[in-house]
Amino acid sequence: MSRRLVSLTLDTLEDLPRSCRACVYWELDPVAADRACAAGDPGLEKEAWVSQTLLEWGSCGKLVYVDGMPAGFVMYAPPAYVPRSMAFPTSPVSADAALLTTAHVVSSFAGGGLGRMLVQGVARDLTKRGIKAIEAFGDAEADAGSEARGRCLAPADFYLSVGFKTVRPHPRFPRLRLELRTALSWKSDVEYALEKLLGSMSPETLLRPVRPAVSPAGSTVSARSD
Repeated sequence: MSRRLVSLTLDTLEDLPRSCRACVYWELDPVAADRACAAGDPGLEKEAWVSQTLLEWGSCGKLVYVDGMPAGFVMYAPPAYVPRSMAFPTSPVSADAALLTTAHVVSSFAGGGLGRMLVQGVARDLTKRGIKAIEAFGDAEADAGSEARGRCLAPADFYLSVGFKTVRPHPRFPRLRLELRTALSWKSDVEYALEKLLGSMSPETLLRPVRPAVSPAGSTVSARSD
Protein backbone atom coordinates (compact mmCIF):
# COMPACT_ATOMS: atom_id res chain seq x y z
CA MET A 1 0.00 0.00 0.00
CA SER A 2 1.57 3.29 -1.11
CA ARG A 3 1.01 6.60 0.67
CA ARG A 4 1.71 9.98 -0.85
CA LEU A 5 1.47 13.40 0.80
CA VAL A 6 1.00 16.47 -1.41
CA SER A 7 0.27 20.15 -0.94
CA LEU A 8 -3.15 21.59 -1.57
CA THR A 9 -3.44 23.46 -4.88
CA LEU A 10 -6.37 24.59 -7.00
CA ASP A 11 -6.04 21.29 -8.87
CA THR A 12 -5.90 19.02 -5.82
CA LEU A 13 -8.73 21.03 -4.24
CA GLU A 14 -11.05 18.97 -6.41
CA ASP A 15 -9.97 15.83 -4.54
CA LEU A 16 -11.53 17.01 -1.28
CA PRO A 17 -14.73 15.19 -0.28
CA ARG A 18 -17.71 16.88 -1.90
CA SER A 19 -19.13 18.20 1.36
CA CYS A 20 -15.74 19.68 2.36
CA ARG A 21 -15.11 21.12 -1.11
CA ALA A 22 -18.26 23.23 -0.78
CA CYS A 23 -17.83 24.13 2.90
CA VAL A 24 -16.81 27.68 3.84
CA TYR A 25 -17.25 27.35 7.60
CA TRP A 26 -13.68 28.52 8.25
CA GLU A 27 -13.00 30.63 5.18
CA LEU A 28 -15.80 33.19 5.72
CA ASP A 29 -17.32 34.87 8.75
CA PRO A 30 -20.68 33.40 9.83
CA VAL A 31 -22.79 36.06 8.05
CA ALA A 32 -20.83 35.82 4.79
CA ALA A 33 -20.89 32.01 4.94
CA ASP A 34 -24.68 31.97 5.30
CA ARG A 35 -24.94 34.41 2.41
CA ALA A 36 -22.71 32.26 0.19
CA CYS A 37 -24.71 29.13 0.98
CA ALA A 38 -27.99 30.92 0.27
CA ALA A 39 -26.64 32.14 -3.06
CA GLY A 40 -25.53 28.62 -3.98
CA ASP A 41 -21.85 29.38 -4.58
CA PRO A 42 -19.85 28.26 -1.50
CA GLY A 43 -17.57 26.14 -3.69
CA LEU A 44 -16.59 29.23 -5.66
CA GLU A 45 -15.93 31.14 -2.44
CA LYS A 46 -13.72 28.33 -1.15
CA GLU A 47 -11.73 28.27 -4.38
CA ALA A 48 -11.26 32.05 -4.16
CA TRP A 49 -10.05 31.75 -0.57
CA VAL A 50 -7.55 29.01 -1.42
CA SER A 51 -6.29 30.99 -4.42
CA GLN A 52 -5.78 34.17 -2.40
CA THR A 53 -4.10 32.35 0.49
CA LEU A 54 -1.73 30.50 -1.84
CA LEU A 55 -0.75 33.75 -3.54
CA GLU A 56 -0.31 35.83 -0.39
CA TRP A 57 0.91 33.32 2.20
CA GLY A 58 1.75 30.03 0.50
CA SER A 59 0.75 26.41 1.07
CA CYS A 60 -2.41 26.13 3.20
CA GLY A 61 -3.26 22.43 3.07
CA LYS A 62 -2.04 18.86 2.70
CA LEU A 63 -3.70 15.84 1.11
CA VAL A 64 -2.76 12.21 1.56
CA TYR A 65 -3.36 9.58 -1.13
CA VAL A 66 -3.38 5.85 -0.53
CA ASP A 67 -2.78 3.80 -3.68
CA GLY A 68 -3.74 6.87 -5.69
CA MET A 69 -7.03 7.45 -3.87
CA PRO A 70 -7.65 10.66 -1.84
CA ALA A 71 -7.73 9.45 1.77
CA GLY A 72 -7.62 12.59 3.90
CA PHE A 73 -6.63 16.22 4.16
CA VAL A 74 -5.86 19.08 6.53
CA MET A 75 -6.07 22.84 5.99
CA TYR A 76 -4.21 25.57 7.85
CA ALA A 77 -3.46 29.29 7.67
CA PRO A 78 -2.58 32.29 9.85
CA PRO A 79 -5.60 33.22 11.99
CA ALA A 80 -5.85 36.55 10.14
CA TYR A 81 -6.91 34.55 7.06
CA VAL A 82 -9.57 32.64 8.98
CA PRO A 83 -12.52 34.85 10.00
CA ARG A 84 -14.16 32.04 11.99
CA SER A 85 -11.12 31.89 14.27
CA MET A 86 -12.49 34.76 16.36
CA ALA A 87 -15.89 33.13 16.91
CA PHE A 88 -14.89 30.66 19.65
CA PRO A 89 -15.01 31.14 23.40
CA THR A 90 -11.34 30.11 23.55
CA SER A 91 -10.19 32.60 20.88
CA PRO A 92 -7.84 34.15 19.92
CA VAL A 93 -5.13 31.95 18.45
CA SER A 94 -1.64 32.78 19.73
CA ALA A 95 0.33 35.29 17.67
CA ASP A 96 3.20 32.86 16.99
CA ALA A 97 0.99 30.03 15.69
CA ALA A 98 -0.77 29.02 12.50
CA LEU A 99 -4.32 27.69 12.83
CA LEU A 100 -5.09 24.14 11.72
CA THR A 101 -8.73 24.52 10.74
CA THR A 102 -9.86 21.16 9.39
CA ALA A 103 -8.63 17.57 9.70
CA HIS A 104 -10.49 14.89 7.78
CA VAL A 105 -9.77 11.23 7.07
CA VAL A 106 -12.02 9.20 4.79
CA SER A 107 -13.85 6.60 6.87
CA SER A 108 -12.49 3.60 4.95
CA PHE A 109 -8.92 4.72 5.76
CA ALA A 110 -9.51 5.72 9.40
CA GLY A 111 -7.30 4.23 12.10
CA GLY A 112 -4.26 3.80 9.87
CA GLY A 113 -2.16 6.70 11.13
CA LEU A 114 -3.01 9.05 8.26
CA GLY A 115 -4.04 11.80 10.67
CA ARG A 116 -0.59 11.81 12.28
CA MET A 117 1.03 11.73 8.84
CA LEU A 118 -0.94 14.79 7.76
CA VAL A 119 -0.12 16.74 10.93
CA GLN A 120 3.59 15.92 10.58
CA GLY A 121 3.45 17.15 6.98
CA VAL A 122 2.03 20.45 8.20
CA ALA A 123 4.70 20.62 10.91
CA ARG A 124 7.52 20.15 8.39
CA ASP A 125 6.08 22.84 6.12
CA LEU A 126 5.56 25.41 8.86
CA THR A 127 8.96 24.74 10.46
CA LYS A 128 10.64 25.63 7.18
CA ARG A 129 8.65 28.88 7.16
CA GLY A 130 9.76 29.91 10.63
CA ILE A 131 6.44 29.33 12.42
CA LYS A 132 6.75 28.08 15.99
CA ALA A 133 3.47 26.24 16.60
CA ILE A 134 0.15 24.95 15.30
CA GLU A 135 -3.06 25.62 17.20
CA ALA A 136 -6.53 24.21 16.67
CA PHE A 137 -10.01 24.38 18.12
CA GLY A 138 -11.21 20.90 19.01
CA ASP A 139 -14.68 19.54 19.62
CA ALA A 140 -14.64 17.96 23.08
CA GLU A 141 -18.01 16.27 22.53
CA ALA A 142 -17.07 14.53 19.28
CA ASP A 143 -15.89 10.93 19.02
CA ALA A 144 -12.22 10.62 18.07
CA GLY A 145 -12.55 7.01 17.01
CA SER A 146 -13.26 8.04 13.43
CA GLU A 147 -9.94 9.92 13.07
CA ALA A 148 -11.66 13.29 12.63
CA ARG A 149 -13.89 12.52 9.71
CA GLY A 150 -16.87 14.45 8.43
CA ARG A 151 -16.73 17.55 10.66
CA CYS A 152 -15.69 21.18 10.40
CA LEU A 153 -14.09 20.76 13.83
CA ALA A 154 -12.02 17.68 14.53
CA PRO A 155 -12.49 15.91 17.87
CA ALA A 156 -10.30 17.31 20.63
CA ASP A 157 -9.16 13.75 21.39
CA PHE A 158 -7.81 13.46 17.85
CA TYR A 159 -5.54 16.43 18.37
CA LEU A 160 -4.42 15.10 21.74
CA SER A 161 -3.60 11.75 20.13
CA VAL A 162 -1.20 13.36 17.64
CA GLY A 163 0.72 15.45 20.18
CA PHE A 164 -1.33 18.61 20.81
CA LYS A 165 -1.69 19.95 24.35
CA THR A 166 -4.64 21.92 25.71
CA VAL A 167 -3.70 25.57 26.23
CA ARG A 168 -7.17 26.92 26.97
CA PRO A 169 -9.71 24.42 28.27
CA HIS A 170 -13.44 24.60 27.53
CA PRO A 171 -16.24 22.04 27.99
CA ARG A 172 -16.94 22.04 24.24
CA PHE A 173 -14.30 23.99 22.28
CA PRO A 174 -10.84 23.75 23.86
CA ARG A 175 -7.95 25.41 22.10
CA LEU A 176 -4.98 23.07 21.61
CA ARG A 177 -1.37 23.67 20.63
CA LEU A 178 1.47 21.69 19.10
CA GLU A 179 4.99 23.06 19.48
CA LEU A 180 6.72 22.41 16.18
CA ARG A 181 10.09 21.67 17.76
CA THR A 182 8.52 18.58 19.32
CA ALA A 183 6.23 17.68 16.42
CA LEU A 184 8.79 16.08 14.13
CA SER A 185 10.34 12.71 14.72
CA TRP A 186 14.13 12.27 14.70
CA LYS A 187 13.87 10.83 11.22
CA SER A 188 11.92 13.85 9.98
CA ASP A 189 14.44 16.24 11.54
CA VAL A 190 17.31 14.44 9.82
CA GLU A 191 15.48 14.50 6.49
CA TYR A 192 14.85 18.23 6.86
CA ALA A 193 18.49 18.90 7.76
CA LEU A 194 19.66 16.86 4.77
CA GLU A 195 17.22 18.71 2.52
CA LYS A 196 18.62 22.05 3.72
CA LEU A 197 22.21 20.83 3.24
CA LEU A 198 21.59 19.60 -0.29
CA GLY A 199 19.62 22.73 -1.11
CA SER A 200 22.60 24.91 -0.10
CA MET A 201 24.97 23.07 -2.43
CA SER A 202 25.23 23.91 -6.10
CA PRO A 203 24.90 21.19 -8.76
CA GLU A 204 28.55 21.83 -9.64
CA THR A 205 29.59 21.05 -6.06
CA LEU A 206 27.50 17.89 -5.93
CA LEU A 207 28.90 16.63 -9.23
CA ARG A 208 32.51 17.70 -8.67
CA PRO A 209 34.85 14.69 -9.14
CA VAL A 210 36.95 13.35 -6.31
CA ARG A 211 40.72 13.02 -6.72
CA PRO A 212 43.24 11.49 -4.33
CA ALA A 213 45.38 13.78 -2.22
CA VAL A 214 48.51 13.04 -0.23
CA SER A 215 48.59 13.80 3.47
CA PRO A 216 51.74 15.21 5.17
CA ALA A 217 52.53 11.71 6.44
CA GLY A 218 52.48 10.35 2.91
CA SER A 219 49.20 8.42 3.09
CA THR A 220 46.56 8.87 0.44
CA VAL A 221 43.20 10.45 1.33
CA SER A 222 40.19 11.47 -0.75
CA ALA A 223 39.61 15.13 -1.58
CA ARG A 224 37.44 17.05 -4.01
CA SER A 225 39.11 18.74 -6.93
CA ASP A 226 39.05 22.53 -7.08
